[in-house]
Amino acid sequence: MERIRTLVAAPLAVAALLTAGGAVTAVTVVTAPAAAAAPASAPLPCQASMSNSHPRDYTTTDVRVHTAGYASVTTVAHYKTTNHKKTGTAGVRGNATIGYYISGATPGYRVVVSVHVAHDGRSGNCSTSFIPQR
Repeated sequence: MERIRTLVAAPLAVAALLTAGGAVTAVTVVTAPAAAAAPASAPLPCQASMSNSHPRDYTTTDVRVHTAGYASVTTVAHYKTTNHKKTGTAGVRGNATIGYYISGATPGYRVVVSVHVAHDGRSGNCSTSFIPQR
């Protein structure tokens, strides 16, 4: 009676012929790739929008971000003469709201808001914008 068994092991491939009690058993060891590349992690989802994309001076507009639950969120508003950075954390459902008070920003100048999200070794980026009004 002949029995064939296949085993998976790493990193060596070994073939052996064993005899035990008159039966011949062939054992084949198949190796797994030694340097199996880990799959590249996909970017963390990131979606951003403004609560008001045309805010008047001396009002607040919110950056609304949707990403993975509990992700850290960093926003940077790129005004004409300065950049303003704010941070926060998304809730269990992945939503975060970060407010920007619009004081005397340059009317008509599009302020781009860059958004960076990170969680569990993954990260992602997105952006939104607003145009201040008088």
